[in-house]
Amino acid sequence: MDIREIARRAKVSTATVSRTINRVPTVSPALAKRVWSVIEELGYYPNTQARALVSGRSRIFGLIISEITNPFFPEIVQVFETIAVQHRYEILLTSTGNDPTRMESAVRRMIERRVEGVAILTFGMEEVLLEDLKLRKVPLVFVDVGPPRPRVSNIRIDYLNGIRQAVQHLAALRHEKIAFITGPLRLKSAMARKQAFLRSMQEIGLEADPRLVVEGDHTMEGGMTAFTRLLAGPIRPTAVLCSNDMTAIGVMRESHDAGISIPRDLSVIGFDDIRLAQFVIPPLTSVQMSQPELARLAFNALLAEVEREVPAPNGTDYLLKTNLVLRESTALISGASTLVEKQR
Repeated sequence: MDIREIARRAKVSTATVSRTINRVPTVSPALAKRVWSVIEELGYYPNTQARALVSGRSRIFGLIISEITNPFFPEIVQVFETIAVQHRYEILLTSTGNDPTRMESAVRRMIERRVEGVAILTFGMEEVLLEDLKLRKVPLVFVDVGPPRPRVSNIRIDYLNGIRQAVQHLAALRHEKIAFITGPLRLKSAMARKQAFLRSMQEIGLEADPRLVVEGDHTMEGGMTAFTRLLAGPIRPTAVLCSNDMTAIGVMRESHDAGISIPRDLSVIGFDDIRLAQFVIPPLTSVQMSQPELARLAFNALLAEVEREVPAPNGTDYLLKTNLVLRESTALISGASTLVEKQR
């Protein structure tokens, strides 16, 4: 089956079939509809690589994430792919495992497949590795770390809004000894979350004790290790705010092993609001960074750049807000309820 048979049945020229398949806008809607109807009827699948060579367009977007095993990413991939299919795009997915060598290999594959744009949702990979894509003027989307240049879009995460809500929530529950477990501080996103915590504490007149701020690695095991360090320290926290939900779940597990009841003895808040957060016991209060919205912003940013005739000289910024989602892992500090009753 080839385009000549499609042209014969649709009663159009082979050139019209080719232009329709390659989505050339000069084809009238009526003709395009007729051609697509025949294509579907015959079950014709065009050779996408050959089509890309002829048209100069592959209709493929690259999606690079850092860790496919992290529950934060699967929903992003699912939503990104769903939107891509709706727009008749394919996606080329790569997980780097935070390994620069794998990142370099991923970029090479993207170039070989002539991708039309790449969303880099790694939260901090080295930008220098993407120079080949920039030289080819391939539209790029970053989270927070993109440089201000043409065809580069940045999704700016408002970490402060959600973390401020979390700190104020804990303060309202009478907590003052609030610990913070960061992510790997080599990541700009982890450093931004730490700074948001310190600023939020300062805003309400609480001093963030440096002994209660420890570095983690955004894994459950890392959360367990970090919380063990907090327990071994000179100050016992009454609440722990974590840089992501996986860390928070690790804290909850280590608390269970240590005989610490959540939220009676310890309040815990995560960040990301992954689906798992609502199923742990007790359900985890978390700062929501919407994965579906992040995927939508990333795809739409790529699509806008592909369709833009004249790129913005300093790229384009998009904002993603964060908000606190209350569940059952936080409570009034132990003993405070008795004090409140006495004051009434």
